[in-house]
Amino acid sequence: MDGYLLPRPAATGADADLSRATAQWIARDTVAWKGEAAEENHYALACSPTGGIAYEKGDLTGDVRLIRLAPGRLSDAQKAAWPHLASPGAAYGALKVDPRDAGLVRDALRGQVVAIERGPSGALLTATGVQIPGVLDDLYAGAAKAPLGPTGHGGLAVWAPTAQKVELALYDGPSTDRRTVHRMRRDDATGVWSIDGPASWRGRYYTYLVTVYAPAAGKIVTNEVTDPYSLSVSAGSRRSQIVDLGDRSLRPEGWTGLEKPPAVRQDRASIYELHVRDFSASDATVPAARRGTYKAFTETGGAGMTELRSLAKDGLTHVHLLPVFDFATVPDRKADRTEPRCDLAALPPDSDRQQACVAETAAKDSYNWGYDPLHYTVPEGSYATDPDRRIKEFREMVAGLNGAGLRVVMDVVYNHTHAAGQDPASVLDRVVPGYYHRLMDDGTVATSTCCANTAPEHAMMGRLVVDSIVTWAKEYKVDGFRFDLMGHHPKANILAVREALDALTPERDGVDGRSIILYGEGWDFGEVAGGARFEQATQANMAGTGIGTFSDRLRDAVRGGTPFDADPGVRGFGSGLADSAPDDSAPDDSGPADRLAHYEDLVKLGLAGNLRDFTFTGSSGTPVRGSEVDHNGSPAGYAAEPADTVTYVDAHDNETLFDALAYKLPRDTPIADRVRMQSLSLATVLLGQGTAFVHAGSERLRSKSLDRNSYDSGDWFNRLLWDCHEGNGFGGGLPPAKDNEARWPYARPLLADPALKPDCAAIGAARARFGELLRIRYSSPAFSLGSAAEIGRRISFPPSGTPGVIVMRIDAAGVDPANKAIYVVFNATGKTAAPVVPALKGARVAPHPVQAASDDPVVRQASADPATGTLTVPARTAGVFTETS
Repeated sequence: MDGYLLPRPAATGADADLSRATAQWIARDTVAWKGEAAEENHYALACSPTGGIAYEKGDLTGDVRLIRLAPGRLSDAQKAAWPHLASPGAAYGALKVDPRDAGLVRDALRGQVVAIERGPSGALLTATGVQIPGVLDDLYAGAAKAPLGPTGHGGLAVWAPTAQKVELALYDGPSTDRRTVHRMRRDDATGVWSIDGPASWRGRYYTYLVTVYAPAAGKIVTNEVTDPYSLSVSAGSRRSQIVDLGDRSLRPEGWTGLEKPPAVRQDRASIYELHVRDFSASDATVPAARRGTYKAFTETGGAGMTELRSLAKDGLTHVHLLPVFDFATVPDRKADRTEPRCDLAALPPDSDRQQACVAETAAKDSYNWGYDPLHYTVPEGSYATDPDRRIKEFREMVAGLNGAGLRVVMDVVYNHTHAAGQDPASVLDRVVPGYYHRLMDDGTVATSTCCANTAPEHAMMGRLVVDSIVTWAKEYKVDGFRFDLMGHHPKANILAVREALDALTPERDGVDGRSIILYGEGWDFGEVAGGARFEQATQANMAGTGIGTFSDRLRDAVRGGTPFDADPGVRGFGSGLADSAPDDSAPDDSGPADRLAHYEDLVKLGLAGNLRDFTFTGSSGTPVRGSEVDHNGSPAGYAAEPADTVTYVDAHDNETLFDALAYKLPRDTPIADRVRMQSLSLATVLLGQGTAFVHAGSERLRSKSLDRNSYDSGDWFNRLLWDCHEGNGFGGGLPPAKDNEARWPYARPLLADPALKPDCAAIGAARARFGELLRIRYSSPAFSLGSAAEIGRRISFPPSGTPGVIVMRIDAAGVDPANKAIYVVFNATGKTAAPVVPALKGARVAPHPVQAASDDPVVRQASADPATGTLTVPARTAGVFTETS
């Protein structure tokens, strides 16, 4: 091992904890050993097919067989593949399998394995469990191409290389205990167990009986477990079902020839983030039995579908659905759920009783965001009117959205599972214990994502991601995928997804894989942060791939502060910082003027696609590149091309935009001005380069009654109200204490103020302004220039001369046949702005036709004076102007 370590002190007793796994078997011939292996000591892998090794009275007991190990070195290739073992502070050495024992390796992995160190006298010094993903990937690389799951007709296959036996339990029905058990055969080269069944097995329910050593149990167990490659499951997800997704009974009418809305380039897409249940749970225009289900998207006369068609007509291109795979936290059947029993609507707007009532049934009600995967490639059953019809109804939903002019994005969560170990809700870990999850140095499962982190860097977990995505694309005609916590994936894994999708063709597969868009959360944290284990799919690393990452830069600049501030009132560009008092301060103690200037740099950069190489005149008055602008200690500009960036100001996480503005704007701000600030904030998203992303309901002032994390807050706090007479959800009581109680002192007076509740006029105005912004975005290709080179050549920011006012110019010559240039003035102040643009003197310039025809008299006040080059824009308004030849 490289480096120098102090001599190990003499042991006074064995360091023997078999519940931990500090040794890592990374290849068939190499075990990574924590600490420097001493030449005078003896090392071995103690193996037991019966799982009976234990530590008693200073030594190991049980049926022990040895694989001899000798001190060695990690190769350069191994150091590159396992950087967290080779880093200077890791202190891992290498032990090499004695060639004489190489033939014992495969059998050893099908039982208990303990790494041991003995002193020269033979005394046991160290005994620890062993992590095995690396050696499994090395030995069973051939499994990468083996068929898995239902393989056609009645056949099944499952990868279980460490299992001693795998049997198929074939049930007579979804709930009966009557079953027949069939022995499966093992392929020693791949570790895949398979069985060929007759076509009559189709439709039957099944589980696998996997006999395997489970470290979590400390013994050999027989797990009855569903198929990780399940395509269908019973209600309650207790059993898998053998199905052929091409079966006619599972296809809605017209499915084979489904017509898609035209594909759009990723940087031209506008995406509407929507939760299936939110969409219709509160919609009285949908039949009661269909509310909160896939079927609501087939109700063409319902208020929700009417609104989605209207948004598509304005220019919206995609609906992004929060998780719709099979997740663990909502019972599939309505009869098994318990809803809040209180009259929530009758309670005071600032009461804590609503949240208390919702909390009583949160674990048993119909609601969860669904970021707790159970089966990755099965539609969620609670969203079906009958969980046994989930496949067909999911497809009907896709067809309904496509028919409304919208393509469909699916939110996928491959970075963690709901459970691990021997938990009944653990699927992957009960098939191949210790493989599918990322383990820490001591062998415990990493949980930095909130749950049991998976390890897509392991070959078969990475393959599962790719296979699952391809199935959703081919069999369900999904048009895009958003990866939750994508930074916990290797970049190579996400690129493999892209490559697999690009290979899909309409002629062979029924879909054009190249038209499918990909984006995700490129955050960098946890045990993988900074490339500790692999090159991650983070914001900076994904630059140039065309796979988008969410940019928190514009979000923070527009809203102000960060979502994690103790005081939610920190203001930003879109929340009136320009009108703040001089003594208003943020947590960093910078003054409002300095913060506003910096926020304006971030907004300008966001409008230009957040490109690392985009150069503009910064707040310092000198040219600055995007990568030179700071964002919390990191380069603000990171994208290589506009398709790399997903721009947003609100999403399902954190407060809605309306709620954020409720916290940040002075309480006496009239509702009409709140509408304007809402629209101005959304304008920075819709009129910028890159993918535009909007949380459902932001166009109609949606509120969650200030709830910043409504994942389990029930239908009440997550209401999406299509009827403006029902309000926007604000004043529904104090948000749930679990994630919001510290902010109750800020929230209570706001929720109690009736002046903050918008009426139909306010909601209608917000929706109208949003529609205008969409129509402006899609009226000209100049709002989606498509490349960094074009953005650098065509976008500039003439000085406005006024803090809180940004002027953007887009050279549209040769791009937009109707316009020579487009100007946007973002006036975030409480006064009319009149920036002078010398280049417009004598030019033919006028308000954009969409705004000139607006039903808003304030927007229509925007004007251009060619004599002076002055663009006049009312307070709290984004004014758009066209220059023609």
